[in-house]
Order: sequence, then structure tokens, then C-alpha cells
Amino acid sequence: MVDNIRFRTDAELAQLYMPFDPVLFFADAGNGDQFALILPPVDRDDVFTWNHEDNSRTWGAANVEMYLRWWASGSLTT
Repeated sequence: MVDNIRFRTDAELAQLYMPFDPVLFFADAGNGDQFALILPPVDRDDVFTWNHEDNSRTWGAANVEMYLRWWASGSLTT
């Protein structure tokens, strides 16, 4: 929750990155990258990975269940 608030309110981050309004971060990869869901009104269950180094947002899993299975098995990479 703290990351979501900081990413949306920090003026310095706003200068560096695309807007964070359409995403909800729920986990991090331990290397600065974050995992996120797309917020409504977009109707998607996909999990995306935000790369903090290049500001890219890439598909990570079809839904949270798949993300958790892949994370637990070690097959999810950022």
C-alpha cells in the first residue's frame, strides 16, 4: 500500500515514470520491480511486471492465481 501512495504522490517519481494511476501494485520482486493489476474500468485479470530501471510494463501472468503458482514454483521471472 505504501508503494502505491508514494508512486502516486512523489513529484520526483512523476518526472521519471509514466503515471501509476491505472495500476495497483501488490508485490515486489525484491529487485525494485513491482507486480501490478490494472485498475477498472479496464476489465482484465492479468498481472503485469513494472521494471523500475526502464519503466516498462510487461505481461507477467493471466491472473493472480497463475502468478502465485508461477512465483511459488520459481518459474516467474522479471
